[in-house]
Amino acid sequence: MDIILIPGLWLDGSSWERVTPALLKAGHRVSTITPPGHDGADPRHVTYADLVAAIVTEIDSASGPAMLVGHSAACAAAWAAADRRPGRTARVLLLGGFPIPDGMMLLDGFETNDDGVLPFPGWQPFDGPDIADLSEGDRAWLEGHMSPAPADYALGTQSLGNPKRYDVPVVMVCPEFSEADVRDWISQGFAPVSELPKVRHLSYVELESGHWPQASRPDDLARVLLAEADPTHS
Repeated sequence: MDIILIPGLWLDGSSWERVTPALLKAGHRVSTITPPGHDGADPRHVTYADLVAAIVTEIDSASGPAMLVGHSAACAAAWAAADRRPGRTARVLLLGGFPIPDGMMLLDGFETNDDGVLPFPGWQPFDGPDIADLSEGDRAWLEGHMSPAPADYALGTQSLGNPKRYDVPVVMVCPEFSEADVRDWISQGFAPVSELPKVRHLSYVELESGHWPQASRPDDLARVLLAEADPTHS
């Protein structure tokens, strides 16, 4: 299967490098997106639409329907790409993030610096379950894959319009939160998960980790992805 890995805020495509060997060994075709603005393009001039377009390009280049894996803030972009190409998307895995609905701002609580980009704020804002399983080495490794993100990746607005996206199977991979948490958020009408009740094939996988399992638990994360990519998986 074609597997497209989309990193979260601040990260480049090589931040998946601890996960990809197991996927390749199993015979899958793996593409890792380096989001525009982390690829040499000036992040001040990159938009959220550019990120979605980059994912769509990878979907169009795949040999068949692709499995999209979005991490954190990139879950919104993975969902938007599935909206553009529902017939070419085998399933969407949302790792530690949500399929933000149409018209909603992507993220709240982030501010740009004087250069108009979003620098990584350090680990203190994530203190708690998000980073409890990250060693100092893991944190340094992640920082080595980070650069300031385009502001629009957080401050932009989601754009969806194809109801066929609800036919695409969605898997909520729950790291620092649980399936029960997500179900509770749905019942409370939490806006970032308001798309989930409309998805016709929704499932959950719990992964006991912090917010960055591609660093702290890459083997376990790879096993989750391999199970979901199995052609016999219903």
